[in-house]
Amino acid sequence: MGSSKNIVIIGAGPGGLAAAMLLSSQGYRVQVFEKQGYVGGRTSRLQVGEYLFDRGPTFMMMPQIIEGLFRSVGRSLHDYLHMVEVDPLYRLQFGDVKFEPTRDKSRMEQQMNQLFPGEWSGYQRYLREEGLKFERVMPLLQRPFTRLTDYIRGDLAKALPRLHLTDTVYGRLSKYFKDERLRYAFAFQSKYLGMSPWECPGTFTMLSYIEHAYGLWHPIGGVNRMCEAMAEVVREQNGEVHLNTGAARVITSKGKAVGVELDNGERVMADHVVINADFGTAATKLFRPEQLRKYRPEKLEKMKLSCSTYMLYLGVKRKIDMPHHTVMFADDYASNVRDMMQGRLSEDASIYVHNPGAVDPTLAPEGKTALYVLMPVANLQGETDWSSPEQLAAVRQQMLDRLEREPEMRGIAEDIEVEHVITPLDWQQSMYVYKGAAFNLAHSVDQMMIRRPHNRFEDAENCWLVGGGTHPGSGLPTILESARISSELLMRQDGRTFAPAADQTLAPSGQHALTLLQKEGIR
Repeated sequence: MGSSKNIVIIGAGPGGLAAAMLLSSQGYRVQVFEKQGYVGGRTSRLQVGEYLFDRGPTFMMMPQIIEGLFRSVGRSLHDYLHMVEVDPLYRLQFGDVKFEPTRDKSRMEQQMNQLFPGEWSGYQRYLREEGLKFERVMPLLQRPFTRLTDYIRGDLAKALPRLHLTDTVYGRLSKYFKDERLRYAFAFQSKYLGMSPWECPGTFTMLSYIEHAYGLWHPIGGVNRMCEAMAEVVREQNGEVHLNTGAARVITSKGKAVGVELDNGERVMADHVVINADFGTAATKLFRPEQLRKYRPEKLEKMKLSCSTYMLYLGVKRKIDMPHHTVMFADDYASNVRDMMQGRLSEDASIYVHNPGAVDPTLAPEGKTALYVLMPVANLQGETDWSSPEQLAAVRQQMLDRLEREPEMRGIAEDIEVEHVITPLDWQQSMYVYKGAAFNLAHSVDQMMIRRPHNRFEDAENCWLVGGGTHPGSGLPTILESARISSELLMRQDGRTFAPAADQTLAPSGQHALTLLQKEGIR
């Protein structure tokens, strides 16, 4: 199985770490270079005083994908992470109406009949039809689209009637639900792609289906623990993860990637380079314009970007009795989304509150709460001046005022012990996210499949992309799939095929999970 080839991976986000896991398991000599002092990128841990937060993603969808990734390298995910299902999925607030979707069908039916009379049959039809869509579309998210002939396959022909590319998420949901609030309840997930449900292709109604079919999961310690677990496996397989070691540029010769030059000037030569940096940042910072053909700066300027987020991480000196996830919809949600997509701040904005202490006691001192509050906003192409202290103070106050309207959080401003803020400008300057577009490239029809940057980077041979900026797109499950697709393409170019671990050996003595639980104070 051994290979003498060297792989350099730029970025220790989930895509880069998944690729490092897969390739190091096949005998490649893998080195991961990460500019930050921690792994995970946007899926990393943030510590403020005694409080711990997920910096970005706050739940895991489709756990079978990450479980399969670990199995393929001879590990069990559950020897590294302790996962708990989140029930209810979330609380959705529309004024005084509080709707808590759940995978428990009897509770779900009771709630819908009480809050939305006459809509239960539409929900059942939604589950049936979206389930069929998911079965047909999922194979397209598990293979590459690098040439036109990739469209001439039976799976695409079978899926095409279900892709709903000429419809929108909101339009599709209007066929299931009459109540506008229910349409929003199954449409807000288009935010995961950084898009408006009135513009997001109808394909992506399956996002809410995935939540309702497979649930939402929380790893004890936070979603960031997934990245730490992947880095641990890479090291166990003799891969190297170098922190505080950024890549300045990709070295190319005769159109081929042959290594990277690090920020410190050192050159590391390689047979293949895998890029996990944000795509816009990679195209503008890791390559000189003369190294590029397709993705030159003028091309990138024309590409559509996702929205961004304004984040408040609050350490609160009391318990907050709210569900794990709460979405507080603006009174006029359509106007709120329209403002965001047109680059403006809304006076009445929707807000998401993450309260992981509902299921995880490890993130805050006893009797206290680590609270994460997010407002979707425009990226840096919008009109807001995120460098203005007055603007920052106004947005912060707007969010706190909205929280104060909730009975569970009245007086919260007086109970904040520690606080951290991330704005779209911070996403760009501190996290190297192009124009602060927190969800990467938008998922419009003209930026999907073959129209999205390819897993095999088109501007340099022996160069591969992983992460939300390539196929199949944003979101942790699809990012992990991008790593698998790119790794298999790389190996195929080398004349090899991926050989899953024949012996599904678990971590030594099965001790990882026990040690983790003891360390996190669960046992």
